[in-house]
Amino acid sequence: MCSQTDLSMNQYEELLIENESLRKELGKYKLDIDSFIDNDKKTLHFTGLPNWQLLFSLYEYVKEDLGRASSVLTPFQKLLLTIMRMKLSSTGSDLAYRFGDINESTISRNFNHVLDVLYNCLKPLIKWPDREDLKKTMPMDFRKHAPNCVAIIDCFEFFLECPSNPLAKAQTYSSYKHHNTVKYLIGITPQGTVSFISDGWGGRVSDKHLTEESGFLEYLLPGDLILADRGFDIRESVGLYCAMVKLPAFTKGKKQLSGIEVEQTRRIANLRIHVERVIGNIRKKYSMLSSTMPIDFARVRSADLTTIDKIVTVCSALINMCDSVVPFE
Repeated sequence: MCSQTDLSMNQYEELLIENESLRKELGKYKLDIDSFIDNDKKTLHFTGLPNWQLLFSLYEYVKEDLGRASSVLTPFQKLLLTIMRMKLSSTGSDLAYRFGDINESTISRNFNHVLDVLYNCLKPLIKWPDREDLKKTMPMDFRKHAPNCVAIIDCFEFFLECPSNPLAKAQTYSSYKHHNTVKYLIGITPQGTVSFISDGWGGRVSDKHLTEESGFLEYLLPGDLILADRGFDIRESVGLYCAMVKLPAFTKGKKQLSGIEVEQTRRIANLRIHVERVIGNIRKKYSMLSSTMPIDFARVRSADLTTIDKIVTVCSALINMCDSVVPFE
C-alpha cells in the first residue's frame, strides 16, 4: 500500500520543472558570474558596459590582480561591486545587502583594492593619439572645418562634502556652482575618446590656470589645433608650443558679431559640443560622479592620488570601452 508521501512519476516531473523554473527566476537576481553570462541588458544596467562579452573581457584582463576568492566574495563579485558603486552610486550598506548581507567594511576594503587594480590596468586606455592615426579616422565635420584638431577641452566639476579645514574649504569653493567642488580638465579626440584627464583641483581654480598647470600643453606639437570654450584664455600659452586654439567669438566691446564671426562660432560650437556630450555620458553612466563625494575620497591615498582621481580616471577609461558619441559621417 502506498503512503500519502509517495509521488507519481508525473507529479515528480512537475516538481522538477517547477524547481528548475524557480532556480532560473532566482538566478535573475543573483549577483554572480553565472547570472551575467550572455545577459547584455543586466550587464548594461549594473556596469554601464554595453554587453556581457565586454565585461567578461575586462574580468579576464584584471582577474589575476583581483586576488583569490574569499569566503564571501568571488573575484568577479569584487569587480562587480566596484563598478556597481560607480555606476549606481550605491552606498556601502546597499552593496552589503545586495552581496549577501556582508560587512560594510568588507565592501569598503574590496572597493579600494579593486579601484587600485582598475586604475593601474585601465589608465593606458586614456591615451594621447598619434597624429597620423588621428587623421585616418577623422570624422567628416572635422575634416571640413578643423582638420588639424587634436583635442576638444573643457572642465567639469562635481560636489564635494564641505571640508572642515578653512584653507581647503576656500580652495574647493566654486563661485560658479556655489558649492565645494573638485574640478578636472578633460580632453577628447575628434573621434570622441577621452585622451586626457587631469588630476583633481579645488573648484576655485580657473580654467586657464588648470589647463596651464595640468600637463596638457606638453602634448602639443607645432600645427596642432585645440577647440575650447570662451573661459579658456590660453592663446599665449598654446602659442608657445606653436599650436593654436579656437574659441567662440567674443561680443565684448562690439555691438554685434560680423557674419563671418557668427558662422565660425556656429561651426566651433557644433564641433565643441562633443566634449559636453562625453562629459554628460560619463555622468549618466557612472552616477557616482553626479553625487556629492565624501571628503575622505579627496585625501591622498597612494602615489599622490586621491580616491576621486582614480574614480574619474577609471570611469573615463570605461567610457572609452563603449561606443563613441561622435558619428563618423
